[in-house]
Amino acid sequence: MLQRPESHEYAPFFAGYISTVQNEEIFTFLQRQGEEIAALFTQVTEAQSDHRYAEGKWSLKEVLGHITDTERVMSYRLMRIARGDTTPLPGFDQDVLIENGSLGDFTLATLLADFQAVRQASISLLHTIPASAWLREGNVSGRDVTARSLAYIIAGHSQHHLNIVKERYL
Repeated sequence: MLQRPESHEYAPFFAGYISTVQNEEIFTFLQRQGEEIAALFTQVTEAQSDHRYAEGKWSLKEVLGHITDTERVMSYRLMRIARGDTTPLPGFDQDVLIENGSLGDFTLATLLADFQAVRQASISLLHTIPASAWLREGNVSGRDVTARSLAYIIAGHSQHHLNIVKERYL
């Protein structure tokens, strides 16, 4: 079982995300969470998917796209660090990705299928990480981070946005 990362393994910014991950095996959590996200977004109509709960906030399509984009980036980082690549990794601008993603041009079903593919790829990647690699450190945006913490950040980031969707959109 992969243990929850300790606070020194990630930047303080990520503590809130990691705290949303329930105390269950991370592989099980990610699988169950992916199913929960799919079930939730399957109930959303195409008209509802363009809803924004306030001026300047993302639509449901954009939230789902953001979850997917962030998971792609974090999985890439995790793979590089777990495989021993110590090249410093840059940050990314989530707003630029949303602005240039043209997510409103896609159906919600297409965006959901994309999320599901990315989630399964992430879980597959995690299964290829040997036990000896989980505590490897890399540098992301000038901060040290372990491979293990990135697995929890993926789960916690998705949970954070899933909670917002439940509280403010539906």
